[in-house]
Amino acid sequence: MPIRPEERDRYPADWPAISKRIRFERAGGRCECVGECGHDHGGQCQARHGEPHPVTGSKVVLTTAHRNHAPEDCREENLFAACQRCHLAYDASHHRATAARTRAARRAAAT
Repeated sequence: MPIRPEERDRYPADWPAISKRIRFERAGGRCECVGECGHDHGGQCQARHGEPHPVTGSKVVLTTAHRNHAPEDCREENLFAACQRCHLAYDASHHRATAARTRAARRAAAT
């Protein structure tokens, strides 16, 4: 997933190398999600980088997800390679909470 400019300083300077290692060395270019995203894959997601997604048909761009949603935490066990579908689904509740906080802050600032 693209890193928002306001979040960039939360990632380590070597994040591109860390992400690449997780996605292509450890995961071998395949999504590592085994259902933690909420979708029933019947095991590990079959999505592979650069190929059509087995469910959506869109071209897979493998990403690196943080299990605890903390970009500063780049421990091996906190990271997993994820296709766009799994990454977005995994982060959905986190995104909803972040959006709600942002809307509340904007409302408060406007009053």
